[in-house]
Amino acid sequence: MAGASHAHWSSRWAFIMAAVGSAVGLGNIWKFPYEANAGGGGAFVMVYLAFVFLIGTPLLVAELSLGRRGQLSPIRSMEKVAKEEGRANWWSLVGWSGVIGSFIVISFYSVVGGWTLSYVLEALTGGMSGITKEAAEAHFNGMVTDPITPLFWHAGFMAITVGIVLRGVEGGLEKAVTVLMPALFVLLVGLVIYSGVTGDFMAAVNFLFAPDWSKMNADVALNALGQSFFSLSLALGSIMVYGSYLTKDVKIGKAAVTIAAADSAVAILAGLAIFPIVFAFGLTVSKEEGLVFMTLPIAFGQMTGGALIGTLFFGLLTVAAITSSISLLEPSVSYLEETGKMSRKKATFTIGVAAFILGSFSSLGFGELSDFTIFGKSIIGFKSYITNNLMMPLAGMFMAIFVGWFISRKGMMEELAMEEKWFRIWFFMIKFICPVAILIVFYNIVFGF
Repeated sequence: MAGASHAHWSSRWAFIMAAVGSAVGLGNIWKFPYEANAGGGGAFVMVYLAFVFLIGTPLLVAELSLGRRGQLSPIRSMEKVAKEEGRANWWSLVGWSGVIGSFIVISFYSVVGGWTLSYVLEALTGGMSGITKEAAEAHFNGMVTDPITPLFWHAGFMAITVGIVLRGVEGGLEKAVTVLMPALFVLLVGLVIYSGVTGDFMAAVNFLFAPDWSKMNADVALNALGQSFFSLSLALGSIMVYGSYLTKDVKIGKAAVTIAAADSAVAILAGLAIFPIVFAFGLTVSKEEGLVFMTLPIAFGQMTGGALIGTLFFGLLTVAAITSSISLLEPSVSYLEETGKMSRKKATFTIGVAAFILGSFSSLGFGELSDFTIFGKSIIGFKSYITNNLMMPLAGMFMAIFVGWFISRKGMMEELAMEEKWFRIWFFMIKFICPVAILIVFYNIVFGF
C-alpha cells in the first residue's frame, strides 16, 4: 500500500500555497481584526508583526525541518528523528500532541466553518437587507442554538474537507490550495478596494498603522505574541506533515519567510477590508464572533450592493476555513494511512466521521447542551482552551527545545542549508528566545501574572 510518506509536493509553489492555506484561516480574517481592535490598533499590529518574524518564523522553520527530515506523519517523524539523534522515544509525544490537537480543533473548527457556509446563502438570498443590530443578533443566536440547522452546515463543511483530503496530496490538497488560495487573495484585495471606496479607509489606515503606544501593556503584548504563534498554525501537526511532503531542494528558511509574510498580509488586508466598513457605519464590536456574524451583516444590509459584497465576504471566510480544515485533517489521516491498516480513503472517512460526531457535541453546546459544562467551560470553550492554551504552547515549546538542544547543530545546518550568518541567528532564536517566549505566554494563560 502506498503510504503518505511516499507523497511529495509537485512544486515549491504548491507547497507554499498549501502551507499558507494552513496558516491562513478564520483567525486571520476575523480574530486578528478583533484582537487588533481590543488591543488598540496600530500598537498591537506592530508588536504582532515583530513576533511573527522573531518567534513564529523560527518555529515554522523548525517544524518544517522536522517534517522533511522524518518524511512521515508527525508521530513517526518525531520518533525517527529522535532515534537518529540517539534521544528518548518519548519525544514522539510532541507528534502525538499535534495529531490529537488537530483532530480536536477540526471537530469544532468545522462547526464555525459551517456557520460561514450558512451566511453565504443568507447574504446571497438577501437575508441581510436592512437588518438591524437586534435582528442580526437574534438571527445568529437563533441559528447556533437550533438543534438541526448548524449540524446540517457542519456536515456540509466536513464533507467538503473530506472530499479534498481523500484524493491525496497531488490530486486533492494541491489542486484545492492552488485554486483556493489565489482566489482568496483576489477576493480579499477586491474587498479592500471596495471598502476603500465606500468606507472610511483613512480611519482604518490610521487605526492599523499609527501606533498609540500608550495602549500597549503586558496583556496586549502577550495577546499579540499568542496571536502570532497561533496564526501560523504551529504545533498542530499540519505544518510538520506538510513538511514531510517536501523535497530536499526546497530552501526551508526562505519558504518560511514567504509563508509568514503571506499570512501576515492576509491579516492586515482583512483589517483594511473590515475596519473601513465598521468605522463608516459607526459600528462597535463587543465580542469575537460578533464582528463577523453580528456587526458586519448590519453594514452589508445598509450598503449599496450589500448582498453581493456580503456573499463575497462570507465566501472568502469559507475558503479560508477550508484551506485550514484540510490541513487539520491531514495529520491524523497520514498517520492511519502509513500504519498500512487503512487505505487513504478509509482513513479519511474514519477521521472525518469521528470529527463530525465530536463536533456535533460542540454545536449542540450552544443549544440543547448549553447547560453542560466541563470545568466551568462550554464544550467548544473547553476544546479551544485545551488545544490553544495548553497543547499548542507546550508542543511548540518542547519542539523548540528538541531542535535547539537535542539535535546536533551540524545536522540542522545540513538540513536547512542556510548561509552561516542566518543559521546562527535562527539557531539562537530557536534555542533561547522561542522557548522562553512561549513559556511566558503559557504561564500567563494558565496562571496569569
